[in-house]
Amino acid sequence: MAKINLTVNDKNYTVDVDPKTPLLWVLRDNLGLTGTKYSCGKALCGACTVHLDGKAVRSCTFPVSAVGSASITTIEGLSSDLKHPLQKAWIQEEVSQCGYCQPGQIMTAAALLANKPNPSDEDIDETMSSVLCRCGTYQRIRRAIHVAAEGGVR
Repeated sequence: MAKINLTVNDKNYTVDVDPKTPLLWVLRDNLGLTGTKYSCGKALCGACTVHLDGKAVRSCTFPVSAVGSASITTIEGLSSDLKHPLQKAWIQEEVSQCGYCQPGQIMTAAALLANKPNPSDEDIDETMSSVLCRCGTYQRIRRAIHVAAEGGVR
């Protein structure tokens, strides 16, 4: 066990965990931030995506000791009141069906928009294909990203 200092959603925490513990489990089990989901456990599906200094990372295989001084943002930290343009676009475009992958989808889309404010369909497809949606709402996801990028959220 080791004491590890983390900044998560602009709040400072100290956790006493095995340094090899995946960040996902520290977020969920130690900090109670359950918006980040566990699915494959192998960094393949994207449900566990969070931001580390704005970069999308798969938290299910990312050891907490590798966070260092980076700032972590989870789906809870994107916007507490659903005012983030992506969250609003997701609701407007009725993206969610089962909803399980949606935190990972939104966090991946937010990282995309931070790097490419006006992504093409190809940019979106390339980036978002790394996050598995079992319900197949990829067309709605693409549309919602365009809506958020264009500021067309009602």
